[in-house]
Amino acid sequence: MKILLSVLAFCLILFQGMAQSTRPNIVVIVVDDMRFDEWSGGGHTYLQTPNIDRLAAEGTTFDRAYHAIPLCSPNRASILTGQYPSRHGIIDNTSRDQASFMLDLFPKYLQEAGYKTGHIGKWHMGNSSEPRPGYDYWVCMEGQGSSYDPLLFEDGRTYVAKGYTTDVFTDKAVGFIENNAAENFFLYIGHKAIHPESFQRNDGSTDLSVPKEFIPAERHQGLYEGKIFQRRPSYSPNAEADADKPVIQNAFQLRSTILQEDPRWGSSMDLGVSEASIQRRAEMMLAVDESLGRIVAELKKQGVYENTMIILTSDNGYFFGEHGFSLERRLPYEESIKSPLIINYPLLGNKKAKVEGLVLSIDLSATALDAAGLALPKTIQGKSLLPLITGQEKEIRTSALVEYFSNEQPFPWTAQLDYRVIIKDQFKYIKWLRFDEAELYDLNSDPFEMNNLIGNPAYAETLALLKTELQQLQLEALGLD
Repeated sequence: MKILLSVLAFCLILFQGMAQSTRPNIVVIVVDDMRFDEWSGGGHTYLQTPNIDRLAAEGTTFDRAYHAIPLCSPNRASILTGQYPSRHGIIDNTSRDQASFMLDLFPKYLQEAGYKTGHIGKWHMGNSSEPRPGYDYWVCMEGQGSSYDPLLFEDGRTYVAKGYTTDVFTDKAVGFIENNAAENFFLYIGHKAIHPESFQRNDGSTDLSVPKEFIPAERHQGLYEGKIFQRRPSYSPNAEADADKPVIQNAFQLRSTILQEDPRWGSSMDLGVSEASIQRRAEMMLAVDESLGRIVAELKKQGVYENTMIILTSDNGYFFGEHGFSLERRLPYEESIKSPLIINYPLLGNKKAKVEGLVLSIDLSATALDAAGLALPKTIQGKSLLPLITGQEKEIRTSALVEYFSNEQPFPWTAQLDYRVIIKDQFKYIKWLRFDEAELYDLNSDPFEMNNLIGNPAYAETLALLKTELQQLQLEALGLD
């Protein structure tokens, strides 16, 4: 009898997998504030993430993936619309609730094509937790939420879900997969981790009375106590700006004045970024890694793992004291604008282990729709990554644009720091829009951006080409090309 039941169970799982079309299921996992190197395979000094490592080993990692904008709300909008911020209009972290209900989100095209679509976790394009169009299943928390006992909106009601937020979202994700395994499904998981605790007002400012603490799950607290992170050469232990970055120097002078006038900023800023902060972030990542392991296990249990594309990325990076930065995140240096990106789709043949071509967060929507066999709507500005994954193409763009629109909230010293960045070949050109200042780096010889070449006459021709191409990219981003 037990043998018969086992055979029947196996047949059921097999049937569920076969019941799906050849279109893949799609799972997008966005980890909040995760740096490009904040996993063991990415180069972290001591953090162990075996499930992320396994996903990378079986899939494709992108060595030159960048955020279209290194800031939470606008980049989440870029991921879900395939558009630059200057096109979709979510340009900062102020509460743009109404605008976010009107975005042309790519899940709606999957939904129209017969996919069951789900959103679980952080939304943060506006603080409202109410469902956005294009989703059959919606679980969301308001704004930044909390690391424990999150207040969730689900099935038309708001309630407190007991437990560690990463675990709560994972439970919901596993349930969604179990309930929809017989059909094609799309699932977006927006983790709260590894963002610190904070309360963000509708104007984008934060409540300084809420300590900006990194809170791991209780089972992981203290596991990395005493570990030392190997700092990058650009680390500034005194939180001072590099000598050849005058715009940043001016901003830091204002920062120093503000921190002296308002002592509440002192503990919040964590200048130099303490080893304890890096340790707690690493401990938070352990729950994220376990979450991925549980999701993969459920996909395998349901017999649909081979036909599922998993995309793991983040919304922006984070500084560990490089160039004097900490919480500011949003500045145009590699620790902030470079993205972790891993894609695994087992049924896709001839996958490359690594892709070195330039890619952007706006490309993820095009990739998902292309994998589903759907034509890309004209609103999507990104490009599918499938030709890079299969090795059909070595690059989908010759240069990459990163935008940033400044806002005086929550950091007054970052006001007026609007910039545009172009990355082409080994060069990065940063143009500060409100100042007659710019920066140029050769990322091959100077990967830590410590030698500004902007005044070096040997690079005059390169600089002229970058300026011209940056102007063209900006027109394309606006839809004016």
